[in-house]
Amino acid sequence: MNLKFLLCGIATVLLTGTVKAVDYTPEQVNAHVSLKVPGNKAKQYPLILKRVQNDNSTYQLVASESIPLTISQKIKETNGRLHIDMCITALEDVYFNYGQKVVTGFRHDDCLFYMPGFWYRRNLRSPKEAPSFHTSDSWVVREDRLSAPLTGIYNEKDKRYMTVNRLDKFTTDALTTHKEGEVILSGKTSLGFTGFENQNGVAALSFGFPYQEAPRSYIRKLTLAPKVEAFQLLKKGENVMLTWEISESSADDFSDFIRQTWEYSYDTYAPKPVDTPYSIPEMKQTLSHYFVNSLVSRPELTYNSGVGLRTDDCKSNGEAEIGFVGRVLLNAFNAWEYGWENNREELKDNSLKIFDSYLKNGFTPAGFFKEFVNLNRGFEEPVHSIRRQSEGIYAMLHFLAYEKEQGRKHPEWEQRVKQMFEMFLKLQNADGSFPRKFRDDFTIVDKSGGSTPSATLPLVMGYKYFKDKRYLASARKTAEYLEKELISKADYFSSTLDANCEDKEASLYTATATYYLSLITKGEEHKHYADLTKKAAYFALSWYYLWDVPFAPGQMLGDIGMKTRGWGNVSVENNHIDVFIFEFADVLRWLSKEYKENRLSDFAEVISTSMRQLLPHEGHMCGIAKVGYYPEVVQHTNWDYGKNGKGYYNDIFAPGWTVASLWELYTPGRAETFLKK
Repeated sequence: MNLKFLLCGIATVLLTGTVKAVDYTPEQVNAHVSLKVPGNKAKQYPLILKRVQNDNSTYQLVASESIPLTISQKIKETNGRLHIDMCITALEDVYFNYGQKVVTGFRHDDCLFYMPGFWYRRNLRSPKEAPSFHTSDSWVVREDRLSAPLTGIYNEKDKRYMTVNRLDKFTTDALTTHKEGEVILSGKTSLGFTGFENQNGVAALSFGFPYQEAPRSYIRKLTLAPKVEAFQLLKKGENVMLTWEISESSADDFSDFIRQTWEYSYDTYAPKPVDTPYSIPEMKQTLSHYFVNSLVSRPELTYNSGVGLRTDDCKSNGEAEIGFVGRVLLNAFNAWEYGWENNREELKDNSLKIFDSYLKNGFTPAGFFKEFVNLNRGFEEPVHSIRRQSEGIYAMLHFLAYEKEQGRKHPEWEQRVKQMFEMFLKLQNADGSFPRKFRDDFTIVDKSGGSTPSATLPLVMGYKYFKDKRYLASARKTAEYLEKELISKADYFSSTLDANCEDKEASLYTATATYYLSLITKGEEHKHYADLTKKAAYFALSWYYLWDVPFAPGQMLGDIGMKTRGWGNVSVENNHIDVFIFEFADVLRWLSKEYKENRLSDFAEVISTSMRQLLPHEGHMCGIAKVGYYPEVVQHTNWDYGKNGKGYYNDIFAPGWTVASLWELYTPGRAETFLKK
């Protein structure tokens, strides 16, 4: 269907200067309203469109029998897009749910689907226990699951796409006593639903208000639940105003479609920096409390305890993790650098203890980092990951480069790192990829290449530090794999270690990896890597919220004024937001200069300000027991990691990585400083 066919309710409207109604065909569009009497099953009423006399752009949507509602739509073209303004008015007290489908004309089997921060392509990287085509080829979800309240359908065959998005103000939400079936809202909500459906082999955009989720709802990690349909009370004489916008255009491929849609969404929702009272020095000073209070010194190891902590006491435990969620060595370096900059001897002493203990006891017999240990249980994780190993080397190269600049040398650490690079070269596959997980004897546990870009960063840094061209050659090979298997296929997956699915970190790490290669190369090679960085960056950007989801009264995050814009959803499996950013803001600022695209640097500022909001300090503890222990699993929609649900955190969290991520966000230019010296 071309956008010259403009759709209202269940009718088709031809845009030729003025809006005209044309004959309705059920194969193209339909609308309905469901009405519920408490204690009874809801009844659904199909709606028929009738044009208002002498007004070609306004329509009444009427049922075949009397209902206690009047529903009207006004259609107009705005910048080549179809703008639908709807008004629903109650003739008597009534609980309602409105839904509408717009058939695109695209063959469903020819299409890829997009709900930003939640659904990419067909979600076939995700298991059947999470939303994916494994379970159904039609899905509608509540809007707060998405980084923009939008659904897009991309037709690979003719390279056309259509999107629908809400344009209303999102200010309120309401609690319910149940999370499945027909539920009555305790008050007013701003949240509707959006998604896509297979209508007899043709793809359709589906949307409505208030929210519903079908064929299943997703309530916690790998837990699909029965569908849910919410009903809002509209009292006699009250009305609700709703606005949607439908767009149609062309894109070269799915990546181009993601870029165009992100730019459109960014311009539409226009996220502004969040007005937070914390300067960057204040952020670091407060976060540094974590470095001090989390230190654990044991005969086996000294480390910052940052994994598996409880939010209600933040009591240190025996778990130490090199990378991923613990980031022990990166936190040690950050504390070391900050200690020297601010004459804080305690931080310097603590960091030195960590480095010395890991040099002495932190390596396996083969020479890999002991990635994760639980000293209380005497447990050492026998399976290694390319991601954690890479993150450990990354941290140590920053430490070694900083120390060299200060005239201090650490030859034993240099030898350890060089030995690890030799093992990396042995691990790398012929296609440039690295196995995701492996053992100390190099046997492969998970051959998936989704974590490959995490290795690119230390390889480029190692080339710069040790002047060993083999490391740069290895990094270039990783880029060949990334370009062929991830970027060109628009398929970013399984970079995080606790999920097997489409995830933010895969695209973020990919963009950062090619950014590093662009920084270290010149001419056409530099431009090639820059173009790859840009392409991957839009996928990473698509996970970050461009709007502020509403919370219900009593949900802590809403009660303390939390704004979600600038925060990133995690993955299809883990449907919460967090502050995972690390160097990505630097990538955005660099791309902004490279391609003269102000949206990227402007949004980096949105991220920078928004991620300051939940800083725990006296009088503003944000539900966390200790100052500076920044929260992690921020539950912003109807989903939980095991405890508490929307508006709260899970009861267990990992401040090790959140502090490390924010520290890098507020220490801009690290990669350029390291690689440009």
